[in-house]
Amino acid sequence: MRERWRSGASLALLAALASGPALARCEDSPDPKVDWSGCVKNDLMLSREDLRSASMRRTSLSNTNFNRANLAGANLSGAELTFAKFDEADLTGAGLHKAVAWRTSFRGAKLAGADLSSAQMSRGNFQKANLAGAKLGKSEFNRSDLTGADLTGADLSKAELSRVNFKDAKLDRTNLSSANLSRARLAGAGLAEAQFAGAYMNLTNLAGVDLSRAAGLTQGQLDMSCGSPDTKLPAGLSASKNWPCPADEDD
Repeated sequence: MRERWRSGASLALLAALASGPALARCEDSPDPKVDWSGCVKNDLMLSREDLRSASMRRTSLSNTNFNRANLAGANLSGAELTFAKFDEADLTGAGLHKAVAWRTSFRGAKLAGADLSSAQMSRGNFQKANLAGAKLGKSEFNRSDLTGADLTGADLSKAELSRVNFKDAKLDRTNLSSANLSRARLAGAGLAEAQFAGAYMNLTNLAGVDLSRAAGLTQGQLDMSCGSPDTKLPAGLSASKNWPCPADEDD
């Protein structure tokens, strides 16, 4: 009886392993809901592929081309995305929590409602990307280019945004509380009802920016930043005597 039980248990274990997540899944074709979790998928051409709701948790995707791919609802949490390309890709509602995306391009990508919290996005390119309502708290975006990006209502609290270019970006109702905005560029950005409470603003470039409806700003933050005569400030606050911005402010 004991031998029969052991034989049955062994067969059950083999069946479980055969149907488990580790076997052959990495060889599956790029289709909706494909599960490539933990796989190595570097240097692939996946442009225009339909990968809706795909699972790519902790997947290595360095230098892979996802341009114009449909990744809506995909899970890329903890994925390695360095040098990957997501230009004009649909990442609506995607999960990129703790993803590593150094020098990754998201130009014109749809990231509305995506979760990029605690992600590392240093030197990324988000020109004209749609990040409306995205969760980006505690992310690292150092030196990233977010020119023209739509970040309306996004959560950027505690994010590392040093030297990020927000030129002409939509930041209305964006939460920038306790974010590091050191030497960030906000020229032309829309900031109505944006929240700046506790943000670090050493040499943040506010030249020509309308901050009249921004919230949480203090005189101390403005004294650390730099602006121009046409910068509009909330009532009760004034331009720093250190304005305008120095010529070498983005060195």
